[in-house]
Amino acid sequence: MSVTTEPGLLGPQITLFAHALRLHQQHPDGVLPRNGEPYPDADRHRARPSTRRAEDVAAILDRHFGQPDAPASDLVDAFHDVDVPIHRNDRIAAAALRADRQRMRQTGRWLVRHSTDRNAATVGLALLAAGRAEADIPLIQTIGLLSNRFGPWAAAALEHRRGGTEALLWLAERVAGWGRVHVVEALCRQGAASSRAWLLRHACDGDHLNGYFAGKVATAAHLHEAITSPDADDDLIDHTGRLLRTMTECQGMSMTLEHYPPAPAVLTAHAAHLARQPPTANRYVDAAIIADRLLAEPPERCGCTAEQRDRIAQQYLAVLNRPDWRAAVRSGLGPTSDFFAWFTSHVAARLRLGAG
Repeated sequence: MSVTTEPGLLGPQITLFAHALRLHQQHPDGVLPRNGEPYPDADRHRARPSTRRAEDVAAILDRHFGQPDAPASDLVDAFHDVDVPIHRNDRIAAAALRADRQRMRQTGRWLVRHSTDRNAATVGLALLAAGRAEADIPLIQTIGLLSNRFGPWAAAALEHRRGGTEALLWLAERVAGWGRVHVVEALCRQGAASSRAWLLRHACDGDHLNGYFAGKVATAAHLHEAITSPDADDDLIDHTGRLLRTMTECQGMSMTLEHYPPAPAVLTAHAAHLARQPPTANRYVDAAIIADRLLAEPPERCGCTAEQRDRIAQQYLAVLNRPDWRAAVRSGLGPTSDFFAWFTSHVAARLRLGAG
């Protein structure tokens, strides 16, 4: 993915696009620091109330496109007091599709590249989402790196166009927070055929927002088929631990183990693979939290019968009780870590491990 800046973009009035591009050039293979925040227009938006809504965005677009000679630059300040939705919106999409398609795409490209205000850049991205042109993918990816604000629209813009899966995977490696939620969900909706390997090994980055998509990943990527294979690799096993841990903690966010039919088979397979892996602190933490939740909840809340729950919990306990595994968590986390404090005061008692 390669996008070049244009003369005049950098300076006191830096555009959102140039801001994202500059940070990406400094961090080409990972998430931008603080997801690219603060944005260059932070002072402008800090205390400004938004008095108008999505229908006003659509009305502004209708008026603009109703004037054949109105330049895209007229829209730069048109949305400054509008609460522009950061998710796909039917009113805005309809307004975009009422316009001449070529002019609509050109306006979207201009706004994404040149807007010094987040609201105008968001509307530009919404126009590119309606346009679905493959040539716009680098623009969408770059602004989408500012993931909490632009990630949701970027995911919607990439999902249904040619080359969208590859573009979403590129973006998924470089976004966090809400942007990651929407990008991963878009990959899951596509059927996961070409993204299955990534979803099975890298979708969860440890953020609590992973709870919104963990169950969707497990279902769309057919986790039960992958993890029950005898030759499952370490990345798959470790990520399965993160998925299962997330699904034990995401009540009220999305699918939990209770509503995941393959839960007993996946838990059993993960515990069995874990027993053959060398111990690490991260593996211990994930397994301890899974085992704790299995023992703390009624069996049906774990998607298991009582017999299944007890058997699986004992599988995890057999690993967690090993001296080398207990040594790994003490060495890896240290006695002053938050988890170790929680573990010694709560989980150890429940799992009968002792704190020594």
